[in-house]
Amino acid sequence: MDLQKAHEYFSADCFNKCWNYIDMATRTAGDTENMLLAANASLWHWKQRTDVQPLNLSIAYWQLSRVYALAGLAEMADRYAKQCEQVTIPNNLPPFYAGYAFEALARSALISKDSDAARKHLSKAEEYAAQVSAADEKGLLDADLKQLSAMMAKDE
Repeated sequence: MDLQKAHEYFSADCFNKCWNYIDMATRTAGDTENMLLAANASLWHWKQRTDVQPLNLSIAYWQLSRVYALAGLAEMADRYAKQCEQVTIPNNLPPFYAGYAFEALARSALISKDSDAARKHLSKAEEYAAQVSAADEKGLLDADLKQLSAMMAKDE
């Protein structure tokens, strides 16, 4: 068995399987557990790869933050949002990824009921979103930021 090939396979496969759970309109407790397990497994396999780059970690930390937010686990959502930001910003990753780092921080602040921090991070995410030039990336980020803004308005 080629261990690096296995890590390459499972880092991507677990990431993609996690999206099946993220995209569900409703999740059972078992679905939520599997979503969390898949995201954690994806990150672990990425960290075992010899070709891992800050971009890969940024994406994996973002996904972990998102699934913990979806599961209502604010402390873990915040932990991974901060790790996403800490790997994204110092490595000068493109605005799309920086925007998502702040989207994760805003989302975790929102579920923690810290509306001031959520607004601050959303504003920063919007600044980065304005710098995204690729239409498909801009559309994804703008849609998530719009969703967050609507969630914040509902909580006020």
